[in-house]
Amino acid sequence: MADLSIEFCGVRSPNPFWLASAPPTNTGDQVMRAFDAGWGGAVWKTLGNPIVNVTSRFGGIDHGTTRLMGLNNIELITDRPLEVNFREMLAVKKRFPKHTLVASLMVETKEEWREIIRRSEDAGADLLELNFGCPHGMCERGMGSAVGAEPKVLEEIARWAVEFARVPVIVKLTPNVGDILEPGEAAVRAGIPALSLINTVKSIIGVDLDRMVPLPRVGDASTNGGYCGPAVKPIALHLLSQLARHPQCGRLDLSGIGGISNWRDAAEFIALGATSVQVCTAVMHHGFRIVEDMLEGLSDFLDSKGMASVAELRGRAIPAYREWGELDLSYKLVADINPDTCIGCQLCYVACMDGSHQCIHLPGRTEEQSRQAGHTHLPKHVPERAVTAAAGTPGARVPFVDAEECVGCNLCQMVCPVPGCITMEEVSTGRPRESWNDRIAQGKAHVPGGLEVTEAARRRNR
Repeated sequence: MADLSIEFCGVRSPNPFWLASAPPTNTGDQVMRAFDAGWGGAVWKTLGNPIVNVTSRFGGIDHGTTRLMGLNNIELITDRPLEVNFREMLAVKKRFPKHTLVASLMVETKEEWREIIRRSEDAGADLLELNFGCPHGMCERGMGSAVGAEPKVLEEIARWAVEFARVPVIVKLTPNVGDILEPGEAAVRAGIPALSLINTVKSIIGVDLDRMVPLPRVGDASTNGGYCGPAVKPIALHLLSQLARHPQCGRLDLSGIGGISNWRDAAEFIALGATSVQVCTAVMHHGFRIVEDMLEGLSDFLDSKGMASVAELRGRAIPAYREWGELDLSYKLVADINPDTCIGCQLCYVACMDGSHQCIHLPGRTEEQSRQAGHTHLPKHVPERAVTAAAGTPGARVPFVDAEECVGCNLCQMVCPVPGCITMEEVSTGRPRESWNDRIAQGKAHVPGGLEVTEAARRRNR
């Protein structure tokens, strides 16, 4: 079996699956139950001067039959006395000395940072995570994302932490910035050895249209909160990979956060540069035991790929993440519909006609009917193929893809309800590999049919 243990800033962890700083890590009892279930580490719910919370605190978005596709949270940091938190942390570390315990911290002044760092280390914290990402409540007080959005302030406070700390320090970044590299580079300048991201996305989850109050409702009003859950995973993957391929930031240990719900999500984060992954919403939804499937799934995946450890997976996908201008313009995919499994629902046809490039045709139509439907290019022949699948629509016919017009966008495959019915087939164009950047370098970066002023400028510059 593959070795699932990791080393994060020199700290050994049983596996890369950590609980993120959130309600599931609010108490020592919760963290101990999580470690019993199999989690390798936990980031304690953010410590600072205790606050007062409101109710309600959470709002959710469902999609189809999926509950909590996204979760909005307006809860703040710990509302319990620091002495209680530190006592429980010490008990957790005593019982689980080989598990990774991370103290998430958020205070204001230099002296407050000095004290809370010392007390966290005395309580057994293996690592410290500076919460510069919280986008609600605390940022109104000059903390959280108010720091994460200001690289100079981030760098100064991070320098304090590095100066005061005896254990490695992680800076947790906010996604609510224009360029994630700016705070990342500020952390590097401060001497920080690790980054974690993303914190939640500033958001309003919805509106109660009967009361005309945003959600989650607190009496007669609400506020913006932090958005998390499966819906934010693509944002998190992008920002993580931006840092992972950066010459300086990519040398740091990275802890990936955002929409991780299963082993496959975790593997994607690790492939894009994460050393550890942190999970919150999925645990709030399904409980601590989801880690069992995560551990088994990741282990089986590594074995199937011939990888002996998690470290071998880390960053494997980074070389293939490139700028758009580096992509191969000669590469071509064409959709192919399997007539044996097609059920004749015509979702692919509707999606292609109204949302893409009008290259899927329905059999049995005249040329006039096809043009009235919106087709501008008609193939010479549309084969007549009856739907034969057991679950198919009686009397329906299998749509046809005009391969010459298909742009390989994948939309038909994504909307098809039958797994594997529509595949994207690679087709040779007979052209050598060429990117847009190649065309620029060769002086061929011109597509006819543009603006007249652009054409005139181009002629002048010849």
